Amino acid sequence: MSDYTHGSGIQYHLGTGKGDVGRYVILPGDPKRVPLIANHLTDARLVADVREYVTYTGYLEGEKVSVTSTGIGGPSAAIAMEELYKSGADTFVRMGTCGGIDTKVIGGDVVIATSSVRAEGTSREYAPIEFPAVATFEVVEALRDAAIAMGKHPHVGVVQCKDSFYGQHNPSGMPVFYELENRWEAYKRLGVLASEMESAALFTVAAYLGVRVGSLFFVVGNQEREKAGLSNPIVHDTSEVIEISIEGIRNLILRDRS
Repeated sequence: MSDYTHGSGIQYHLGTGKGDVGRYVILPGDPKRVPLIANHLTDARLVADVREYVTYTGYLEGEKVSVTSTGIGGPSAAIAMEELYKSGADTFVRMGTCGGIDTKVIGGDVVIATSSVRAEGTSREYAPIEFPAVATFEVVEALRDAAIAMGKHPHVGVVQCKDSFYGQHNPSGMPVFYELENRWEAYKRLGVLASEMESAALFTVAAYLGVRVGSLFFVVGNQEREKAGLSNPIVHDTSEVIEISIEGIRNLILRDRS
């Protein structure tokens, strides 16, 4: 593989190097969420700001913890995980938003992914499609326990990961509407909880790298509830899932020490 940084040891896309990040990393999509999450750490500082990748590092329970934005979608999320791994990270929590699929999932709810439907393209360049995209059990457990301790009753199960936001929200307008609509109906019948854009890639890359990973989502709304004539609150405040992600990392730190 070519070294685009001429032996500097600094990662080409993230601008991080060994010692810049902790073994535990929270991965939001939006760069603007990074300082909001970092505010929950002690002595957090900006480490790097390149493209869509903004990285802060601080401390939690005396352990170095980092926060890195990934932008939207699997390609940039996979790059972030690969380069953070090369910088010393081995435990990742994806924190973001999703749209509900199952009608029991309502705007304002929390979803924790156990696995993801690989309806995107990035993971296919790491593993054959038969390989499942699965979260790490202890990360799922740490996030679930954190959510429950904060009074939330999270939905825990399978999510769907896609590449096209508008393919989900306007499938009938797409040239391949027949494929999108048929697959979506299958996801509904199989009890898939929600749709998002990064987990399948992250879960698959984590398997390849041999690292731990989990995903936590705040539900913005549910188009299937709207179609069914059910109440469909649209909620945008992600402060709860930020706190849950922090407490989930705290759980992992304390359990790793024990």
